[in-house]
Amino acid sequence: MPVRYPRPLRPGDRVGVTSPSSGVAEEHRARLDVAVREVEARGYEVVVGRCMDGAGHVSAPAADRAAELMAMLTDPGIRAVVPPWGGEMAIDLLPLLDWERLRAAEPTWLVGFSDMSTLMTPLTLLTGTATVHGINLMDTPYRVPEGLLSWLDIAAAPQGPGHPLRQTPPHRHRSTGWDDYRTQPEVREFTLDTPGRWTRLDADADVEAEGRLIGGCIETLCNLTGTGYLDVSAFARAESPEGLLVYVEAGGDDAFIIGRNLHGMRMAGFFDAANAILVGRTPAPDAPSLTQHQAVLDALGPLNVPIIADVECGHVPPYLPLVNGAHGRVVHTATRSELTQTLD
Repeated sequence: MPVRYPRPLRPGDRVGVTSPSSGVAEEHRARLDVAVREVEARGYEVVVGRCMDGAGHVSAPAADRAAELMAMLTDPGIRAVVPPWGGEMAIDLLPLLDWERLRAAEPTWLVGFSDMSTLMTPLTLLTGTATVHGINLMDTPYRVPEGLLSWLDIAAAPQGPGHPLRQTPPHRHRSTGWDDYRTQPEVREFTLDTPGRWTRLDADADVEAEGRLIGGCIETLCNLTGTGYLDVSAFARAESPEGLLVYVEAGGDDAFIIGRNLHGMRMAGFFDAANAILVGRTPAPDAPSLTQHQAVLDALGPLNVPIIADVECGHVPPYLPLVNGAHGRVVHTATRSELTQTLD
């Protein structure tokens, strides 16, 4: 089952908005409107679904959320689907999705991160459809720092080996906190108040590695290890026998929990085909005797592959979108860091 790339977005295409996990509370609706207008300003028509309620921890009953997501992903008139943000319980949709129908449908871009990894990574593994990890709709109005791309840039980009998508880190990130969309719904500038670079955890040598990209949020994907929804080894054998670039990121759990999760993912084979591992910069706390970096190295060091941490692919702004299924090439030296993706 080869990797299937949805065709590039073109002006006039429709973009679906639905909440497979958490919806949008009334106090955040103004930000939702700003985000919708941002997508419309790029020339797209936005279709907002019914599963958007933010009064509870999910936007609607699981059956309704699954049905709306299925409808959008199989509607040939909708070319991309993006949630407002993540949440906590997208896992309850997995047994309700019609995977055979998704496999047979023309591929549609599915975008998001955090709890959306629960759906996007299996979608790539089970149907071959490339998905975009790294940003949600509510973050879309932010101006993208030099060196990075937005999900809209990637979804609209030309495809094939002659069209590499190169991203380099801006070397600045937000150290604490988040913008309050209730009082600042129009905010468009990231607060990047702290210098920081990628960090190799396992050695000091330069890194140059290639492979198809696959990964997502540790706290959500760890619950799928050992199930048919997360057979990364089978994907590697079929689509990337030369190996993978595996990326992971922690949203909020402390270093003890992240360390246990990563040990379990390693034992389940999630990293078996990795040529290198990219670890997102995290706001998650250290534990009293274990830092987040130490937890990663303790769990994944036995793999004896390069481990590069503090990559902009997680819950700390800014965001470096990654395409599950794309060919990736990572370079990291004392003076240069970059990730290049090709949609082929």
